[in-house]
Amino acid sequence: MGRRLRVLVVAEAANPEWVSVPLVGWSVASAISRVTDAHIVTQVRNRDALVRAGLREDVDFTAIDSERVVRPLWRLATFLRGGAGVGWTLQTAIASFAYPYFESLVWRRFGGAIRSGQFDVVHRVTPLTPTAPSSLAKKCAVAGVPFVMGPLNGGVPWPAAFDAARRAEREWLSYVRSAYKLLPGARSTLENAAAIIGGSNFTLGEIPERHRHKCFYLPENGIDPARFSRVAEAYVDGPLRLCFVGRLVPYKGADMLLEAAEPLLRAGSVTLDVLGDGPMLQQLRERVHAEKLEHAVKLHGWVQHHGVQDIMCRSHVLAFPSVREFGGGVVLEAMALGVVPMVVDYAGPGELVDDRVGFKVPLGERNEIVAGFRAMLARVLEQPGALVKLAAACRQRVQLSYTWDAKASQILSIYEWTLRQRADKPEFIPV
Repeated sequence: MGRRLRVLVVAEAANPEWVSVPLVGWSVASAISRVTDAHIVTQVRNRDALVRAGLREDVDFTAIDSERVVRPLWRLATFLRGGAGVGWTLQTAIASFAYPYFESLVWRRFGGAIRSGQFDVVHRVTPLTPTAPSSLAKKCAVAGVPFVMGPLNGGVPWPAAFDAARRAEREWLSYVRSAYKLLPGARSTLENAAAIIGGSNFTLGEIPERHRHKCFYLPENGIDPARFSRVAEAYVDGPLRLCFVGRLVPYKGADMLLEAAEPLLRAGSVTLDVLGDGPMLQQLRERVHAEKLEHAVKLHGWVQHHGVQDIMCRSHVLAFPSVREFGGGVVLEAMALGVVPMVVDYAGPGELVDDRVGFKVPLGERNEIVAGFRAMLARVLEQPGALVKLAAACRQRVQLSYTWDAKASQILSIYEWTLRQRADKPEFIPV
């Protein structure tokens, strides 16, 4: 076409100053803006952050005010969840009731421009959940403009052995999550989308077979090299330094890691930095004290995001026995620094890590994961020289495959496929 593609990026949640979904939404949307002539459409609560990031309202982005529906539903969800940081499935479900109103306002504002061909592609980046149907998909199809959605992620089944952790997270709605496929518009969304980007193989596995020809695998998380620019200290000798980063809740497994590492901590073979806060913090403190491990374990509590990198850079291994991660952004952050990941082979982390860049412990019962991490740590200590090679491979993989700019290039190739500017279907293969 001889020009940059014109893309309307619909990112209801896109905020460079927040974390989780809003940060992913912002990162994907802004990366797309660097390789296309993109206009970002987001919810009004993100307006000030985007302006502070240097974007011009009504030129680079449009803020849609859907607060009269969003605000009361958010309050209802917060009340029903019964606390912060739990009941995410319920939160997502209730937010999905507000999203159609947001899309209706998007179409009211941009429907004419879409119909008149002012955009080559419409890309819905967020919500990331596949449970939120889109009325834009059919409207774009009628207008002859490809509608792309994703990276979709979520819904990874809770391992049966960790049902107690599911209840502790108040994930009652996850038992009937598949009911979303019966929602009005769910089938139409898939049928009218020109391309569906899956952030995990599990999510892609939920897409009916008849739509697989237009599905693309692309992990949802990425790295901003400017934010993760340091290089971790290479392991030479002395104690192997481990770190854990995450919420201190049962399914993240900090307690499993502590139990697995106890003999090695006691012997002085390893040290452990735990970064994060949550309901299990006091329990971990008590165990560290009871086992007299204060010399080898430091519980940092909550750490500002910019400070996490400083502590991780003093580590050799990210030991992360979480049993239910959709994306595993912390794994990529560690790899970007040259900190070798050791993860449970399940969901997001299991897809990001292979034996060229880290270690995977099979998913199993709690005692099996503890035993697996203990054995894997012992194996690393027997062959510490392998860490240097793995650390270099981690950094190379992130730089080549997992920066946001690399992802933007991959997404651009999907746009070209939907517009028939390329015949071969793009495939993501990490280096």
